[in-house]
Amino acid sequence: MTETVVALIGAGAMGQAIGGRLLECGVGVRVFDRNPPKRAALAEKGAVDCASAAEAGQGADVVLTSLNSAEAVRALTVGEDGALGDATMVIDMSSIDPDATRGLAEEAEGRGVAWVDSPLSGGAPKAAKGTMTLMLGGSEAACAEAERRVLTHLGANITRMGPSGAGQATKLVNQVLCGIHFLATAEATALAERTGVDAALIPQALAGGRADSAILQEFMPRMAARDYERTGRIDNMIKDLEGAHALARSTMTAMPATALALEVHRMLTAWGWGGEDEVALMEMFGGPDEARRPG
Repeated sequence: MTETVVALIGAGAMGQAIGGRLLECGVGVRVFDRNPPKRAALAEKGAVDCASAAEAGQGADVVLTSLNSAEAVRALTVGEDGALGDATMVIDMSSIDPDATRGLAEEAEGRGVAWVDSPLSGGAPKAAKGTMTLMLGGSEAACAEAERRVLTHLGANITRMGPSGAGQATKLVNQVLCGIHFLATAEATALAERTGVDAALIPQALAGGRADSAILQEFMPRMAARDYERTGRIDNMIKDLEGAHALARSTMTAMPATALALEVHRMLTAWGWGGEDEVALMEMFGGPDEARRPG
């Protein structure tokens, strides 16, 4: 018997990795996604394929969402046909607006359901290994329960940042750092290539120095190889950087480097690369053979 049953709402790339990891850890998963093949992929691993969010919530202890917008999160949790059902807690692992999160938390808590915002960093590969970085918003009691029942299976670094919305605000800070760093890594890769330096060796050469980072170590070799395996999406970064800009406007925070990273990501999307990984930033520079990803 499983100790916890989770209604997983959203089975995209992140949802697949999260759901697969929970199943490996013995957590019961009832999955809903508007795309039936995505549900079927998790059903093959042992999840219960549900035709609606409401069905997924039947018999679930916790609702866990991995969605692309606050509107989708609202509709599929506290909405008329949402997944609340028998659940006593929602863990929202989407990346959405902090103000929207606070409103959703108030609505859920008014119905006796705890709400924890738990956006993540690390992408699908770390989700599958249970080594994500998770930043939580919610009451101390709710965050502790969310970690004990579910998040301990998914994250290696779990930090409560404050009340509802604090996790989402922290994720926007994370995305500012990532968006700028992805662009810097692409530029540095292009410079190395144009000067005859093997860019794939740069991470090894700089390991442990001030320029070292997880993005440098993971993405510069992939950028040098034009490895377009999808671990994230350019257009999702746009959503997050736009969210950071909205927060900056409301707090009168100047963010010129973030504005540049946002416009470059928008440009890539206009060129048709919005659905691709951050490696597609190399399309601004081409390469020694001007190679392009097939298709």
